[in-house]
Amino acid sequence: QVQLVESGGGLVQAGGSLRLSCAASGFTFSRSNMGWFRQAPGKEREFVAAITWSGSNTYYADSAKGRFTISRDNAKNTVYLQMNSLKPEDTAVHYCAASVPGGDFSSSSYYYTSRSYYYWGQGTQVTVSS
Repeated sequence: QVQLVESGGGLVQAGGSLRLSCAASGFTFSRSNMGWFRQAPGKEREFVAAITWSGSNTYYADSAKGRFTISRDNAKNTVYLQMNSLKPEDTAVHYCAASVPGGDFSSSSYYYTSRSYYYWGQGTQVTVSS
């Protein structure tokens, strides 16, 4: 049974930090590309960050560049999202997502779209107060 379980969300003041974790099980995590997406109330789900199966390449939304860092530990089947300098506009449910195991996507553009990911977690709420 495939599971992606996010943790680490919460309430933080603007300028603060949070570290999200996503624990994976039930599939070959070490061969899956991983992504973080988020959805704010009344808005569409949007890309935040992604990392290749090997960890050799990372991709970020413009809103995340310079503030967020995605990383993974294939020995622990876990992907992380370190979020610094948080802003109220970062308030959203944050989702972890995994591709079907099989290596790199054929184009870097695929890392940015939710359709490239097959498995999804339930999400963790991040709330940033001003």
